Amino acid sequence: MNAPADTRHLKTALLNRLSHASATEQARALAEGQISASELLEHSLERIARLNPAINALVVLDLERARADARAADAALARGERRPLLGVPVSVKENFDVAGLPTTVGNPAQTGNLAAQDSAAVAGLREAGAIVLGKSNVPLALADLQSYNAVYGLSRNPWDPARTPGGSSGGSAAAL
Repeated sequence: MNAPADTRHLKTALLNRLSHASATEQARALAEGQISASELLEHSLERIARLNPAINALVVLDLERARADARAADAALARGERRPLLGVPVSVKENFDVAGLPTTVGNPAQTGNLAAQDSAAVAGLREAGAIVLGKSNVPLALADLQSYNAVYGLSRNPWDPARTPGGSSGGSAAAL
């Protein structure tokens, strides 16, 4: 193998490992320059595109802003800036407000409800440097033992699609 192919292979292996790593491990790899925030985000988005159609874990994506945030995180990392989650892609439950995105809590009557600003939890994630790439599915009003609602449909367990990944955080559990 030539050097560029070896480098690509090593980068792919690192990305695959980081897909199953903790946020702390991802942040460390970013801070050490092993991977860029943009690379980690694009790898995450590729996995979402490939795996999410069968499980419906993530129901709202914020691709343009996530990519811009990843580029900003890469610039901050290059300047030596360090924050606990700088460059780490995350999703949040659909019930948390993310500025500009819908917050319906699975209620069809709320489909036009676009958040004016981030909730305190989302603002805290952003302050820590996290890249919010989208929102995960929830049951109607967060009040069921499975993650189905008439707005986004049913989330399925990725290990056994005939089973539920759970209720209130079912979309988050399936994504994880």
